[in-house]
Amino acid sequence: MAGQYAGDRTTGFASPAADSIEGPIDLSDILSLRKPSRYPVRVQGLSFVARGVLSGDILIADTAGDPVSGSLVIACAGGQVILAELQNRNGKWFLVSGNDAQQPLHIDPMRDVEIWGNVTGLVRTEV
Repeated sequence: MAGQYAGDRTTGFASPAADSIEGPIDLSDILSLRKPSRYPVRVQGLSFVARGVLSGDILIADTAGDPVSGSLVIACAGGQVILAELQNRNGKWFLVSGNDAQQPLHIDPMRDVEIWGNVTGLVRTEV
């Protein structure tokens, strides 16, 4: 039996990292997906590459949070679901595209514009 490996007869020092080994990672728990206000939304397009959002990424939208200027939101404008940066300018709210060619969209109760949820997380399935 000399020269054969037996996993139960390993010699040497115990790994100092053994105390730091974490159990299984539950993304539903980490991203709070069990809350009824949290939803995953897949991104299509490259408008927010500068903010680290790539096509195919999964964003976590929270429909219960308050709007925060400068944050990314999922919104509905003219029946189309969009990803936009929410900005407050002199007390007025605007949806700003990551595409500089599009004008900011003023959020007005008389228009067909609604903020659906704040982006609270991002999951990338491929690197």
